[in-house]
Amino acid sequence: MKILLVSSFLPYPLFSGGHIRLYNILKLLSKNHEIYLVCEKRNYQTWQDLENIKKFCKKVIAVDRKSQWSLINIVKTGFSRMPFLLIGHSNDEMKKNISLLLQNNKFDLIHVETFYVMQNLPKTQIPIVLAEHNVEYLVYKRFADKAFLPLRLLLYLDVLKLKYWEEKYWKKATKLVAVSKVDRKIMSKKRKDVEVVPNGVDIDKFKVQSSKFKVNKKEKTILFIGDFKWIENVDSVRWILKDIWPKISGKWKMENGKLKLWIVGRNIPDSIKKLTKDKNVIFDENAGWDTSKIYQKADVLLAPIRVGGGTSFKILEAMASGVPVVTTPLGNAITAKENEKILIANNINELSEKIINLLNNQELYKNIAIKARKFIEEKYDWEKIVGKLEEVYTSAYA
Repeated sequence: MKILLVSSFLPYPLFSGGHIRLYNILKLLSKNHEIYLVCEKRNYQTWQDLENIKKFCKKVIAVDRKSQWSLINIVKTGFSRMPFLLIGHSNDEMKKNISLLLQNNKFDLIHVETFYVMQNLPKTQIPIVLAEHNVEYLVYKRFADKAFLPLRLLLYLDVLKLKYWEEKYWKKATKLVAVSKVDRKIMSKKRKDVEVVPNGVDIDKFKVQSSKFKVNKKEKTILFIGDFKWIENVDSVRWILKDIWPKISGKWKMENGKLKLWIVGRNIPDSIKKLTKDKNVIFDENAGWDTSKIYQKADVLLAPIRVGGGTSFKILEAMASGVPVVTTPLGNAITAKENEKILIANNINELSEKIINLLNNQELYKNIAIKARKFIEEKYDWEKIVGKLEEVYTSAYA
């Protein structure tokens, strides 16, 4: 197929789950299809980043991403039916380039990554496959629920606008793709033919080391990893530092060895770092972005997700690496079997108890690590996932 792929981001470097997803999809799609990519490029991205994507595409057009948090966008939002997110991603240069490509080429399909660039497409009869990484209005609503009351009311108004446009574009697409069954259930209230094409893992890159089973080693590491530009990661770390980690460290017996909390991420806000003076909490902005190496140094992944949706890459990668995961119900979008492949906790006490028990129980640790890895191999290999996406393309084009 000849595919026009329109994305709200250039998927390199691999700084976030969305980048990892689209990069691997492009890499595998390019084996059988001709891809033209139009995307937004951030200021930090370079010509070399473009070259890393061009090798998979017939043509790449990267337009500059406008600043989201500008006075003009805020004012426009106040006087517009469109929400803040769509106004920030409305891009005249992107619209122009898409129109020119459609005039000069005969595409079989348009693939759109994230609904909030859909407004940049002209009217067309070409089938459109829309892939959603989250149910965005719910992500913003969960954030608004925790905001101060005066701000909360304004945010709720924007959430209502976001919900209207998100659902409008769900209906407009020829085929709608979710990344999890949880998201599909929500989307299915608006249309019944939602397909699940989940996130995946490079199972050759992320490997299990036998050292992960050495529960009796002297120092044990609880890992949190994430990009702090996303509100769900900021919320999770605040919860960890204010409530969960004090409970864990308070219950931990030093005869079991030293325990540290390793928080890895880009641009960790000072407001986060100021939440603790505990010397066993390590903030690391320079761990590098080969996450396969990061997981090899961790004993457990703590991912207490309260805001967000979709499928968390950190959970998939940890499981593929033989690092047991302790998360909340919202974090188990992959519906891994509880207490067999993943540990689920509903509150602070459960989170702390399950982590301590896991680190002290070698048999439990080993069983979860082995079964989680097998689960990933069976369901979340990129080759299988892209094959599923190609099935969606075929059904849209038929």
